[in-house]
Amino acid sequence: MITLKKALSLSEEELKDIKDDISKKVKEKLEINAYISEPLSSLNKGVPILIKDNINVKDWEITCASKILKGYISPYNATVIHKLHQNGMCAYGRANMDEFAMGSTTESSCYGRTKNPRDTSRVPGGSSGGSAAAVAGGIAIAALGSDTGGSIRQPAAFCGCVGLKPTYGRVSRYGLVAYSSSLDQIGPITQNIEDCAILFDAISGFDKMDSTSFDLPSTQTFSKLDEGKRFKIAVLDDYLKDADAEIQKSYQDTIKTLQSLGHQIVSKSMLDTSYHISAYYIICTAEASSNLARFDGVRYGNRAGNLNDLKDLYIKTRSEGFGEEVKRRIMLGSFVLSSGYYDAYYIKAQKIRKLIKKQYEQIFNDVDMILSPIAPSVAPKFGSSHSPLDMYLSDIYTIGVNLAGVPAVSLPVGKSKDKLPIGMQLIGKNFDEQGILDCAYGLEKILDIQFD
Repeated sequence: MITLKKALSLSEEELKDIKDDISKKVKEKLEINAYISEPLSSLNKGVPILIKDNINVKDWEITCASKILKGYISPYNATVIHKLHQNGMCAYGRANMDEFAMGSTTESSCYGRTKNPRDTSRVPGGSSGGSAAAVAGGIAIAALGSDTGGSIRQPAAFCGCVGLKPTYGRVSRYGLVAYSSSLDQIGPITQNIEDCAILFDAISGFDKMDSTSFDLPSTQTFSKLDEGKRFKIAVLDDYLKDADAEIQKSYQDTIKTLQSLGHQIVSKSMLDTSYHISAYYIICTAEASSNLARFDGVRYGNRAGNLNDLKDLYIKTRSEGFGEEVKRRIMLGSFVLSSGYYDAYYIKAQKIRKLIKKQYEQIFNDVDMILSPIAPSVAPKFGSSHSPLDMYLSDIYTIGVNLAGVPAVSLPVGKSKDKLPIGMQLIGKNFDEQGILDCAYGLEKILDIQFD
């Protein structure tokens, strides 16, 4: 597939041919199930960008891959869509996802699961699995996803793409259907670091419509990319105890490569990942139970039939409309916010979150960035998780970034013995996307990982 950088230099006639080619390829690769509808464009002009199904595009159906929103048409564009249109790009096609972004495998979608194009017996990751699978499978030039606890970086790593989770507040969340408002962040999934920087620059910047948006201008990371910069990078050796042997080896190999490039490596330690998991799932489910209360059959999407009264409307609509994973997280979130348990769980989780953020700040006082694994294993096979907890534990390396609000970029650094992608992430200081992209750019060039 043509890169975003090259596509931006093409004429409208040439871009039309590319859009037609993408539509054809989508039909040829239906088994991947990365798209939930035929590719379509809200504008005739611009480079086509695939959009995750929780980002509003005017006059498009937006369902968050849930039955409860089937038939709901967005009345407005998200800010990131406006910005795409202003920068020579357009929304083109809906990407499959885990229902309401709750999952790590893209199996909870009401449209069916998405398959990893590197090995269709394996998951593509989640919740932005459709976005990553489409880019990796050569049926999208680039895509937008959202990252609540690794939902851009993990599928990018599983599929062999580049994924960026920006600093919280660096990209507007206006028009993103909220899962966990204090954690969610829109970001790019692309074929390489250059394209990642281009797409990030296009969607970044202050937005008065988003109260969490920082008053900063759009970034210019692409024009400033510098593979020659050298950094002081922290490594977290104690993190590796939960990782497979192949991930541990790839981590050590990446460290050696960074050292050979002239980067300084420093060993650091952080709070055990079990605390990250506990704090994250209490906070995100609590916020989800609040955010999803609006989907009740009154204002949005589907409404159940054969109703007796208002209580019946709420119970039947939500019971029929939400999938099992969404129900599970709403129930957990409602529990930790309930009287008698709020202090015992939710308040403690917020204290742990503050401690995690403080630990990141302490490490960044001494280094420029952190190198970390993305997941404890390569993309697992469908059905290999025996319980929801197994799926939750796959997020152990990514959720700390969201709890602290810092940026991180994922890129492929190697292959497993089965030729599956292995990704690592570079975690930066607040608003230092430039630094992690520069370092990743140099690493990408020297490694030159290619997939069949």
